[in-house]
Amino acid sequence: MKVTAIANSNIALIKYWGKRDPKLMLPQNGSISMTLDGLYTITTVEFHPNYERDILILNGRELSEGKEYEEVVAFLNIVRETAGISEKAKVATENNFPTAAGLASSASGFAALALAASKAAGLNLDKRELSILARRGSGSASRSIEGGFVEWMRGEKEDGSDSYAVQIAPKDHWDFRMITTIVSTEEKKVKSRAGMAQTVKTCPFYRDWLLTVDEDLKAVREGILNKDFTQVGETAEYNCLKMHATMITTKPPLIYWNPATMEIIHAVQAWREEGLECYFTIDAGPNVKV
Repeated sequence: MKVTAIANSNIALIKYWGKRDPKLMLPQNGSISMTLDGLYTITTVEFHPNYERDILILNGRELSEGKEYEEVVAFLNIVRETAGISEKAKVATENNFPTAAGLASSASGFAALALAASKAAGLNLDKRELSILARRGSGSASRSIEGGFVEWMRGEKEDGSDSYAVQIAPKDHWDFRMITTIVSTEEKKVKSRAGMAQTVKTCPFYRDWLLTVDEDLKAVREGILNKDFTQVGETAEYNCLKMHATMITTKPPLIYWNPATMEIIHAVQAWREEGLECYFTIDAGPNVKV
């Protein structure tokens, strides 16, 4: 069966940075995101006995080796094991925005892959199961199964069965807008997965960051439900800066920003002083969301 799926990217308002179980992609902390209307991935998956190996076509380019290919094959193996099949697959996936540039391409990518691959393999998963499956490819992908405002719960169980995303409020709950600024389309030298592992291992302030996250989650969750723009904006911006503080103090330092990043940060601060209420957030990359 050949199946095509579309999933949208999401940008975290309360960030996740660090895993407690890298294999199951279980996070050190919960997170809250907003699913983006304009950034998405389209993925087509076909399992077929005639395929001798898994085929990956990413943004029009066929890959047969490398990290991205290996991650997709590992994910397909999870789907095959779950569905009880052995056929190899052809995966064609395309983003309508820059890949690996701090715009959560892995979130929409693995969410679309989870949707298409599970259906192509004959599985009929509910949203909770899809979120858990997508998480196995990329943690943030668990949040791209839902629209609107979404919370990925940390969970406590070792098997990860309680670590999945749920919708806090639908898209039409609140007229909340986010502008994505593209200051660089280059792939980052240190991908998020490797970067967060290094932060957990070497940052002296990482434990302090974790101690503040639950309070941030509560503030943004309540702010979304109450449509309190100031509470959501102030908390999200500060949470972002705290996360980047752990990156900067990682050994070796993870500095994803460039001069244009700083220019937009200062512009947002200046606009606020002039009476325009707006806030910024930045993921593991130079691109700023306002």
